[in-house]
Formats: sequence, structure tokens, C-alpha cells
Amino acid sequence: MSILKVSIEQVKAARALLNWTQIDLANHSGISEPTIKRLEAQSGILGGRLETSKKIVQALEIAGVEFIPENGGGAGVRLRQ
Repeated sequence: MSILKVSIEQVKAARALLNWTQIDLANHSGISEPTIKRLEAQSGILGGRLETSKKIVQALEIAGVEFIPENGGGAGVRLRQ
């Protein structure tokens, strides 16, 4: 999935599935907590630098999250089996 199509809402939902705080995401992604907070204060497509977005999504995927693209039923996330 293209990094540009991951939304802030999906990131928040992914954190919730993993029971991760913003601090947990910061620790797993190598992105600072203030940056995570700033990005999550927005809505829509995950913003920031491309490298930052990649690190956030990669950390969540490594932890077992699968990002589901918009397919008529809405974009989402789930845990891999």
C-alpha cells in the first residue's frame, strides 16, 4: 500500500489494536513523541516528511498491523493472523 494513502485515523486505530500509546509508537518507530502528537492532531492523510511516515507505518506493520485500502467500505486496519 502506498504510504500516501494511510490516514491519521488508521494510525490511531492501529495503535488502539496494539494497545500502544503515542510513546510506544515513538519508541518503536524512532520518531519523537512530539512529532507523533503533532501528526495525530491532524486528520486525513498521514502528513510530515515521507521518511517519517514510512517509519511510523513500518513500525505498525512489523507489530502485526495490516492497513486495508479504501475499497468502497472505507479504509481500515486489522491485525494479521
